[in-house]
Amino acid sequence: MQLTPRFTDYELIDSGDREKLERFGRWILRRPEPQAIWHKSLSEREWNESADASFRRDERNDERGEWRLAPHMPSRWNVRYDYRDMHLSMRLGLTSFKHVGIFPEQAANWNFIHDCCSEHGKGCKVLNLFAYTGGASLAARAAGAEVTHVDSVKQVVTWARENMEASGLDGIRWIIEDAMKFVQREVRRGNKYDGIILDPPAYGRGANGEKWVLEEHLAPMLDACAKLLAPTNAFLVLNLYSMGLSPTLAKTAVRQIFGTPPTEEWGELYFADRAAKELPLGTFYRFKR
Repeated sequence: MQLTPRFTDYELIDSGDREKLERFGRWILRRPEPQAIWHKSLSEREWNESADASFRRDERNDERGEWRLAPHMPSRWNVRYDYRDMHLSMRLGLTSFKHVGIFPEQAANWNFIHDCCSEHGKGCKVLNLFAYTGGASLAARAAGAEVTHVDSVKQVVTWARENMEASGLDGIRWIIEDAMKFVQREVRRGNKYDGIILDPPAYGRGANGEKWVLEEHLAPMLDACAKLLAPTNAFLVLNLYSMGLSPTLAKTAVRQIFGTPPTEEWGELYFADRAAKELPLGTFYRFKR
C-alpha cells in the first residue's frame, strides 16, 4: 500500500536534487531530503524566493546544521490536524537536526490509531514507544485511550506535553526512559496493552546512554512487545525510517514473532509534490487482531 494523509496545514510543494520544499501552516521550509534523487520542478530562484527558512548542513557534521531565516520567520508556530472528532494542535520549531517536531506523513497512521482506539472503546490501553513529540499519543488519547508515552529525551517529552495541552487533551502518562528497558520491565510486571506503536530510529541513545541499533535490537524489541500485546482486540503499528529497509522486511519480522494476523497492511508513507512526484518518507506495517 501507499498511504498519504489529507493534511490541510501541510504541503510538499517541490522536491528534487536531494532537497524538499514544504509548507507547514503559512510558513515554507527548505530542507535536505536524501531520497529526492530526481530533479526539481521549480527553479532555484523560485525555491529561494519561496522559502521562509532554509536548512544548511554543517560541513563538519552530517547530522547537524543551521537554519537561515527570513526576517519575518518565527522560531515556533503551531499547525492543526483534523480527522473526524480528532482535532490536534502541534507546536513546531526549527532544530539543529533539520527536524521541526512533526513527521506529517505519520498522520496516515494517526487516523488508523484513532479508529482502532475508538472501535475498542473504554479502557483501551496504548503504549507508544520512541514516541517523539506525541502525534500518535495524541491520536490515541483523543479517542479516549489510556496512553503511556515513552521517549528517552526529556526535552522531547516536554514538547509532547505542550502538544497535548495545545490540543485540549490531558491524562497521558509520560515516561522518560530507554524504550527497551521499559518494555522489559513491563513484561516482568505482567502488564498488557491493547495497542502498541513503535517508531524506532536507525540509531539512538537511551536516557542513560543505552545504545540502540535498529538492525540489532528490533527483533528483541518485537519479542518483548509480543508479550505485552493483548491476544485479542488489539493493534500494532511499526514504522521504519531507515533507507533500504522495505515494508516486506517489516512484515516478515512482525509475522515471525506475532504470527499472521487476520487484518494487516504494509507499504510506504509518501507525499506527492505539485508536479506529482511521489516522495517516499518511510515504511510501515500495521495489524489488527
